[in-house]
Amino acid sequence: MEQSGYKAEQLRRFFSSGLNAVEFLGLLVIAFATSIAIYDEVMVMWRAQGVHLSDLLMMFLYLEILAMVGRYLQSGELPVRFPLYIGIVALARYLIIDLKEMSEWRMLAVTLACFILSVTVLVIRYGHLRYPYNEDLSREQAVPRK
Repeated sequence: MEQSGYKAEQLRRFFSSGLNAVEFLGLLVIAFATSIAIYDEVMVMWRAQGVHLSDLLMMFLYLEILAMVGRYLQSGELPVRFPLYIGIVALARYLIIDLKEMSEWRMLAVTLACFILSVTVLVIRYGHLRYPYNEDLSREQAVPRK
């Protein structure tokens, strides 16, 4: 009986380390692809000999993705706020770039989506501060505040 428990634990560790390796590889691919996209965007600005707001917003999106990957690699956690921030910036970019071609209803819908994502971030932040997880409480108690 004890032998089968040991083998099950070995198998669990093997698959866990395999999943960790695939996860790490996926994050590296995302970081590398985002770096290439940043380079491409810089080349577009260089060839156009100018920078537009849409270029800056696109660069900001890329930097948010890199920050999200970096945060995940550092802490092993990914706050749900990061993808929400990316969504807000992406919707704002879409609104700014396609404003002239949009109907009033589409503008209203995109603006409402930005607002909903923003309120979602506020609710998550409030909930996290007001109702912290047990791990957060133990972490705060272990690290003295200055």
